[in-house]
Amino acid sequence: MLQKFQNHLNKNLPFLKGKKLLLAVSGGIDSMVLVELLHHLKFDISVAHCNFNLRGDESDGDTEFVKSTCEKYSIKFYVKHFETKEYANLHKLSIQVAARQLRYDWFNELLEKKGFDYLLTAHHLDDSVETFLINFTRGTGLEGLTGIPQQNEKIVRPLLIFTREDIEEYSKENNIEWREDSSNASDKYLRNKLRHKVIPILKELNPGFSDSFLQTLENLQQSESMVDDASRIVYHEVVQDSDNEKRINLSELMMLPNYQAYLYQWLKPFRFTAWKDIYDLVSAQSGRQVFSEEYRLLKDRDTLILAKKNELKLEVYPVYEDVENLNVPLKISVCNKSDFRLDDKRCIFADKDTLKFPLEFRKWEEGDYFYPFGMTGKKKLSKYFKDEKFSLIDKENTWLLCSDNEVVWVVGKRADRRFSVNETTRNIIKIELK
Repeated sequence: MLQKFQNHLNKNLPFLKGKKLLLAVSGGIDSMVLVELLHHLKFDISVAHCNFNLRGDESDGDTEFVKSTCEKYSIKFYVKHFETKEYANLHKLSIQVAARQLRYDWFNELLEKKGFDYLLTAHHLDDSVETFLINFTRGTGLEGLTGIPQQNEKIVRPLLIFTREDIEEYSKENNIEWREDSSNASDKYLRNKLRHKVIPILKELNPGFSDSFLQTLENLQQSESMVDDASRIVYHEVVQDSDNEKRINLSELMMLPNYQAYLYQWLKPFRFTAWKDIYDLVSAQSGRQVFSEEYRLLKDRDTLILAKKNELKLEVYPVYEDVENLNVPLKISVCNKSDFRLDDKRCIFADKDTLKFPLEFRKWEEGDYFYPFGMTGKKKLSKYFKDEKFSLIDKENTWLLCSDNEVVWVVGKRADRRFSVNETTRNIIKIELK
C-alpha cells in the first residue's frame, strides 16, 4: 500500500510535495494509517483533532491517544473541545450536522491562522460507496453519484483509491495502533446501516465490486464534466446576467428538449429543493415565485428572474444637504447653471429652493404618485411600473427620493418635473447615484 500511495501522490497529487499539511485525525484506523503513511514519506504534517464530548471518557481517551502518537513522531498537535449537543440544540441541527459544521469551521480557522496549504482527510473508497448509496436512496442528480471528490479547494482526500480492507491490512502489517469509535457499531445512522448490511452483500455478489465501483465513478465523473460543459455553453445563450439578478429567457429555454435538466444545473448552486414547483413555474402565471433559503425565482411574463430575497425593511433615511449620508447611495452637490444638463438615469438637477431638507430616501408604497418629467399630469407609481414593464423584483428594488413626502425622483429611473430647473431657478443642486 505504501508504494501504491506514493505513486498515487506523485501522479495525481504532486502539488502536496513540500507543502504545509494539516491532517484531520480522529484516532480511528483510517486517519492513523494516513498519519503513518505521510510521516513515513517525510511530508510536512501537523494534526488537528476534534473532541466533540459525545462519548465521555472514550472521547477523552481518543484525544490522549492522538496526542501521544503525535508526541512520539514529533508532530505538531492541535486539539479543540466542542459542546456539540448544546450547539446542535441552539441551532436546531442534528448531532452529525452540528459536528461537521464545528470541525470544518475550526479546520478553516487553522488553515488561515497557521498558514497551512491544505487540509487532508482520511476518506477512502468505502466512504465514497456509502455516500453514493445515501444520495441514491434520497434522490439526487448526477453530481450526487460521483462519489466524494478527491479535492475540494484546500481539502484533499488522498486515500480515496483504497478500500477499508486495504487500510486494515496495512495497519496489521505495520502494527499501527488506533482507537475504535463505539458509535460505529450502532445501526442508528443510515451510513452505518449501509456499511454493515448493504455493502457486504454487494461485495459478496461481486468480488470485484471495489474495482467496478471505481470505474463507475470515473465514468460518471466524465459524464458530469460533459454536462457541465454543455450547461455553460447554453447558459450564455439563454441567461442574461447582471450584478443583482439573472434573467432566464423562457422562449429560448423552451426550445430545448431537456430544459428541466438545464434549469437544475443552473439553479442547484442556489440551494433550491422544490424542483417540481420550479419546473411548473415555466408555464405558470406572472408573479408566481419559488423560494430557497436565500433566493427567489420569479415568473415575470416570458422570463424567470433569479434574485436574492429582499430583506430590506421599509425604513425612511434622511438625506441632508451638507452631510455625507452613509445609509444612502446618493451624492448632493451645488452647481452653476453652466454645469446644468438634461437629467439622465443616474443623476438629476433640481431647483434647490423647491426642496425641503432633510429629504427622505425610502421604498415606494401603494398610492405613491409623481409628475413625470417630460409629461403632463400626474401618474401613480403602480401605473408607471406597469407601463415600463417592471417585474415584481424591479418594483421591490425601487427607491424614491422625496421632499415633504412629495416624490422628487424615482431613483435611477425618472425625475419629477415639479422640482426641475427652469428659467427662474436661482440655485441648482445635482443629486446623483454614487
